[in-house]
Amino acid sequence: MNLRLGRTWLPALLLSVVLAGCASAPRLPVDAGGETVWSGRLALKVATARPQSFAAGFELRGSPQAGELLLTSPLGQTLAQVTWSPEGAELRQGDQITRRGSLDQLTTELTGTAVPVQALFDWLRGASTETAGWQADLAAFGDGRIQAQRRNPLPEAELRIIVRP
Repeated sequence: MNLRLGRTWLPALLLSVVLAGCASAPRLPVDAGGETVWSGRLALKVATARPQSFAAGFELRGSPQAGELLLTSPLGQTLAQVTWSPEGAELRQGDQITRRGSLDQLTTELTGTAVPVQALFDWLRGASTETAGWQADLAAFGDGRIQAQRRNPLPEAELRIIVRP
């Protein structure tokens, strides 16, 4: 895949981490090693001059400080993988690798704005954390559904996530 495709995949990847709700929060998904892992489906729409849409399966593990996001096709094929740590961030798409000094730098380059990673992890846990430019709707969090919208800065974007129990 080329880097241009990565510009549509990364927002979905990193934003897939987004959203969560009210009422009683569901139990956090934990793998055999005790690490929190979210998986499900996500869809991202970006209102650029040529509107872009993206949908994929996802698996997210880690924390805002260090983690991994895997995007997959409906047939389970890996489309892209993003990893980050205090040392930097990396996007892998097939044989192509893009590295930057931080996750903010990588997401800003690929999406035009830094993705609010701390807020995304909070939303997935059901905490309604506010962040500049983004509004999360956690009303359907109990059903595993999260929605977030960015109105500012442009371009506007909408992220929808369905988390598997």
